[in-house]
Amino acid sequence: MTFPETIRVADTVGEFPMRAIILAAGAGWRLEFDGDRLPKVLLSFGGKTLLRRHIEILYHCGVDEVVVAVGYHPELIDAELTDLGVADSVETVINPDYTEGSIVTLWTLRDQLSRGGDIILMDGDVLYDHRMMDRLLASPHGNCFLLDRGFEPGEEPTKLCVRDGRLVEFHKVVDVDFDYWGESVGFFRLSEDVARRLVPGAKGYLDAGRRDELYDEALRDILLSDPPGSFGFEDVTGLPWTEIDFAEDVVHANENVLPRLVEPRAELPGVAVGGD
Repeated sequence: MTFPETIRVADTVGEFPMRAIILAAGAGWRLEFDGDRLPKVLLSFGGKTLLRRHIEILYHCGVDEVVVAVGYHPELIDAELTDLGVADSVETVINPDYTEGSIVTLWTLRDQLSRGGDIILMDGDVLYDHRMMDRLLASPHGNCFLLDRGFEPGEEPTKLCVRDGRLVEFHKVVDVDFDYWGESVGFFRLSEDVARRLVPGAKGYLDAGRRDELYDEALRDILLSDPPGSFGFEDVTGLPWTEIDFAEDVVHANENVLPRLVEPRAELPGVAVGGD
């Protein structure tokens, strides 16, 4: 497999290459489908599935070790990876309990989280501009969140709160003092140490019978327990992106996000650059 000429992050992070872990196990029950329900990562925008877009952007950034956590109809995701020509190089991990909380998916990924090296942990149901990933990978922060101040507060967005230049909260429900806040994009750059610590963190929730929790809880626990400044953030306000949870998100993605995207040039083995 060949990759585009670019500064390869994998060459700058030490003995182990940077690894991307895409969470794509859910069925997207809150979405409406005209036909058969698809895994959300197989929704298409501009003729490309979200999964293809993720892989193109990661390859563009020099991240060529990719893991996809699957659950709902994994055979459809396998077929897409085959069509893209990357089935032999992209690892898939099946969570048979995908109807439970994403904390279960995080536990299913325990071997991949503990393998060594820094990771990118990312939600699969996001349509976004590749410059967001560029900014995350170029950040000087070994543990880094992406923050967008241009959001509408409510119950749904996961908020990142900043006080004195440091992250002090990461949650849907906020009860702290802060200087300003923004929405979390759902992409995280994590050091080897933090990636490993997510494993016992996830297990603690499962042992407590809290299998319906979001994986965010395990990451939030580490953020709040570590010394201030252990986690940084990059402000991506103004760059186009959206999470796909509801039917209106699909409309917003097609009408407002897709036309503003800057497409990366990443040659995948099975498809031509720029289209199907």
